[in-house]
Amino acid sequence: MKAFREFFRRFRRNRLAVVGLIVLIAITAVAIAAATVYPGDPWDMVAQPFLWPGDDAAYPLGTDMMGRDLATGLVHGAMVSLFIGLVATAMAVVIGVGVGALAGYYGGRVNDALMRVTELFQTLPPFIFAIVVVAILQPSVRTVVLAIGLVSWPAVARLVRGEFIALREREFVLAGIA
Repeated sequence: MKAFREFFRRFRRNRLAVVGLIVLIAITAVAIAAATVYPGDPWDMVAQPFLWPGDDAAYPLGTDMMGRDLATGLVHGAMVSLFIGLVATAMAVVIGVGVGALAGYYGGRVNDALMRVTELFQTLPPFIFAIVVVAILQPSVRTVVLAIGLVSWPAVARLVRGEFIALREREFVLAGIA
């Protein structure tokens, strides 16, 4: 608890960090409340094309060439981006921790096999692999999440494996085994 208080005290002194956290919280809150703040469909043509920001109070950021509200599109796009980021990160963590923990805990042939699979995923260029996965499985939010998760887990697996191997060699673990 003392370390957390020290971190919080240092964090509060850094004004840019506090401003950045406030901006991050505000963007996240608007993205989560997208359906409430802008209930319309972002693809609907709602006004005349090319309205400038401020021309009409109903469309604070104006409209695009098709007459779609830019603010609605921006907020709904932030919601989708937040969803993709959170789910893809969770997927990468679950796969990476699972593979890394199994490899580090069991060692030997299990470690070798799992690390060869991890290295295979690391040798593929991530962007190209993600594009291929999305192209094969038909483009959608689900396949984008899957592709990002598939290219993100190897780094997590290596880190977790290293921690498991380090913990396996610690004195308290060796004492518990004997």
